[in-house]
Amino acid sequence: MSTGAMLRILDRADKEVMKLTRADIGAVYEFMHKFRDNPANPGLKLKALNGDSRLMSARVTRDYRALLLHIADRDYLLVAVKHRSEVYDDLSRYAYRINRVTGGIEVVDLAPVGDSIIGRVVPPDPEPVPASKPLFDAHTDAQLIDLGVSEPLLPQIRELTTEASLLELLDRAPQLTTDVLFALFDGTSYDEVLQQVTDPVRADEPIDPDDFEAAVERPATQVTSDDEALQAIIGEAFERWQIFLHPTQRKLVERKYNGPARVGGGPGTGKTIVALHRVAHLARQLPPGADKPILLTTFNRNLAADLRTRLLALGGQDLVARVDIVNIDRLASRVVTEAKAGANRRVVDDNRVPDLWGEFLLETGESGWDADFLAAEWTQVILGQVLNSRADYFKARRPNRGRSLTRMERDQIWQLTERFTSWLEDRGVWTWRQVAQRAARLEMDRADASGESSGALRRPRYRHIVVDEAQDLSAAHWKMLRAMVPPGPDDLFLTGDTHQRIYDNHVTLGSLGINIRGRSSRLTLSYRTTRQILADALQIMTGEVYDDLDGGEEDLAGYRSLLRGAPPMFRGAPTWAQERELIAEQVRAWGNPVDGSVAVCVPTKDLAAEVLSRLEADGLPAVEIGPDGPKQPDGIHVGTMHRFKGLEYQRMIIAGVGDGLVPRQMISRYRDTDPKRYQRERQKDRSLLFVAATRPRDELAVFWHGTPSPFLTARLVQRQLPG
Repeated sequence: MSTGAMLRILDRADKEVMKLTRADIGAVYEFMHKFRDNPANPGLKLKALNGDSRLMSARVTRDYRALLLHIADRDYLLVAVKHRSEVYDDLSRYAYRINRVTGGIEVVDLAPVGDSIIGRVVPPDPEPVPASKPLFDAHTDAQLIDLGVSEPLLPQIRELTTEASLLELLDRAPQLTTDVLFALFDGTSYDEVLQQVTDPVRADEPIDPDDFEAAVERPATQVTSDDEALQAIIGEAFERWQIFLHPTQRKLVERKYNGPARVGGGPGTGKTIVALHRVAHLARQLPPGADKPILLTTFNRNLAADLRTRLLALGGQDLVARVDIVNIDRLASRVVTEAKAGANRRVVDDNRVPDLWGEFLLETGESGWDADFLAAEWTQVILGQVLNSRADYFKARRPNRGRSLTRMERDQIWQLTERFTSWLEDRGVWTWRQVAQRAARLEMDRADASGESSGALRRPRYRHIVVDEAQDLSAAHWKMLRAMVPPGPDDLFLTGDTHQRIYDNHVTLGSLGINIRGRSSRLTLSYRTTRQILADALQIMTGEVYDDLDGGEEDLAGYRSLLRGAPPMFRGAPTWAQERELIAEQVRAWGNPVDGSVAVCVPTKDLAAEVLSRLEADGLPAVEIGPDGPKQPDGIHVGTMHRFKGLEYQRMIIAGVGDGLVPRQMISRYRDTDPKRYQRERQKDRSLLFVAATRPRDELAVFWHGTPSPFLTARLVQRQLPG
């Protein structure tokens, strides 16, 4: 008869393990193997705590004990690894229960607030302190329980009067309790917390509070059970993001959708993590094979490379072998090359299009139209919507284009674009937008043909498509993707945040055959940056309205962080030369770090070059961030705001945040002639600053010379240090 046992590890237990020494981490791994082989091994000293047959302890080392929940006959859950004094000093310290909202197992540390993880805190000041109003006095016990707060903690919650005491309690609290109390503490109403925090993790079936066998199988009880994953959890090179999914995220990852689905959320909320785990989840459902039926794509080239690296770390080569990972323009180019279209034509960057239109108008003597206007009309409407005829253009909607056009004006523009396209072809060039338009048309034709034939060569390219940073794709990109996967369950899964849209791509997905209505979700908890940095970044977004990719509006209501840190620094200087000195001074104040944890972000390439020279003059290894990311991992990374999309740092300086640079001075020419374009360009620059401000984890410094950017509110500017 087998003496072995099932041993699973609760997600929160790995937090305890990762704090141990390398030797003790190895001991935990040895313990798990011994326990799974034979839990009755005398050396493990398995016994019930406080006479309870379900909550048990076992010996890991002389100093550490494992807390285990006995689920069934030979089924155990490792819920914590504690110092032996913590376990035996107070045997009534731990409670376990099934959460009535999520259906997941919670093990609650009931140590009173004022007890630290490793012992007692400094005794309170003997001076009498005026009584403060309890933090959650406005909410009844019944309301807190309905929101999913852990019931055994209610007496302690009622005694909380300060943020410090709240943070101390929540360091030990179950996940949903932490999320609910933080949201309420931040001023979110009961109804909003119910909708934004509780309902997304609510179990789909009625909960039996005594059925632990059912509870351990629910997504809310986040566990790992196989040897390889357990070893990865405690391996020093394994990052926590690779295993940790918040219950809200896990439900989104594992849900079966009847069609396209979208996950939104602010910076650092784990959208990319959700996309990666979604890919892994879909791959696990695939039948065996050597093909790549899943596409993982994004707009930015270096983000696509990062996705490949992270997916490889998450699931290994076997997973990556079933996934096509490529940035969207490279995918379009592949389609066009496969069809032998555009042979011998060189692709030029889209930001050169206005200049090319200017050259064309000058050469042809056309003076009735503005080059910038024609460039935008051509790229966003004609190419963006894959319009193939003048009749199509006459009928096309022109959202976000500002001025309306008469039929005669549309006719003139269509003729000019045909001549411009021929002019480009004569020069042997075309743009990425043209490539996307051509690829979309080829794929749409291919999809139409596949509907008429069952031949293998005309099968849809993919079974599932996952898109990260979805807000950056153009309408032509979406038409291409829609044609690449047959409509049906789990066809398209999108993650993105329109507040981070830094390219001029405004789309309504429903009009492109991608219906996400009723299948949109939003993440609100930031894992990347501190509450202090987040609060100031949200100030930058004041006054703007953003779309939700489907004709509605999207905001950052309820967006929050559990991390704390120093307030960001704001400082101005009279001149750019003096501002460069501020940058060098701040880098020195941070200890001249050269490990790639510090970055300097500026609005333009010229400013970046000057910052690189200034830091190098101090003997600091400054590293430029290119289109494929930092040229090397170490050093102090320096680049323009566009280059920081998808990157993260411990500390960061955003410099050159002055009026005329952020937003760009050149957009002021649209203020009167094209107000809608002016607003769109201004919003794009604000989003760039927002993206940059949410890259650092711990510390942020914002500098400018001359007049500060109008995006920096008076409250932020007034906080600048004197001198």
